[in-house]
Amino acid sequence: MTRRLPGWLVALVTGVFVLLHLPVLVLVAYSFNASRYSADWSGFTLHWYARLLERPDILRALRLSLTVATVATVLATVLGTLVALGLARSGFRGKRMVEGGLYLPIVTPEIVTGISLLILFVAVRVPLGVGTVIVAHTAFCLPFVAVVVLARLRGMDRSLEEAALILGADEATAFRRVTLPLLAPGIMAGALLAFTLSLDDFVITFFVAGPGGTTLPVLVYSMVRRGIEPTINAVSAVLVLLTSLTVALAARVGGERGA
Repeated sequence: MTRRLPGWLVALVTGVFVLLHLPVLVLVAYSFNASRYSADWSGFTLHWYARLLERPDILRALRLSLTVATVATVLATVLGTLVALGLARSGFRGKRMVEGGLYLPIVTPEIVTGISLLILFVAVRVPLGVGTVIVAHTAFCLPFVAVVVLARLRGMDRSLEEAALILGADEATAFRRVTLPLLAPGIMAGALLAFTLSLDDFVITFFVAGPGGTTLPVLVYSMVRRGIEPTINAVSAVLVLLTSLTVALAARVGGERGA
């Protein structure tokens, strides 16, 4: 029997959701504003979305954001899954400390991570550019993937793997045919989370991006510094849409994982 929530709690939750999403909804609404001034509503138009196709700098930044997010997601997913497997399937001295260290990049402020990565790249004389952005995104996305996959591993029934081994499968075959399919929802959820984090990251990218490394969030920031124009609302709405779709897909995969 489903218990009915108190009215005050429903009102509180509704107020929090409105507070969180109202600014984004206003931004999306004003991306259809015909006026050149964001504060003045003068009618509905798709003109500013059409203008995006006439801005090569925006299209270039969007392509770069998608490329960086894709490459960083693949690397973070592979490495994060291997880290999770190592922590779940092996026992070694200091394992608890390593697991605790896995959460450290998650709770560390992004500005600290960005500055530390910048100092590292400068110290080892690595030129800033697209490569350093990919490395930085991979580094801060990896712990998120590892935590999600590790949670899946700990909730998985290992007797299925043992049954496969008893029936004659070797360890590689058991991993490929049994373990990997069971881990697939967790790996996919972690990958989608990593893609979302990489796609909309600004702070870390701002510090490690050099020539040719301007992603869409960094470009939007530079456009805002010159003044808010309706095109910024349109490109921001596109970024919100891409992020929302990825988050929704991750939530759906996560729900399947928990089933």
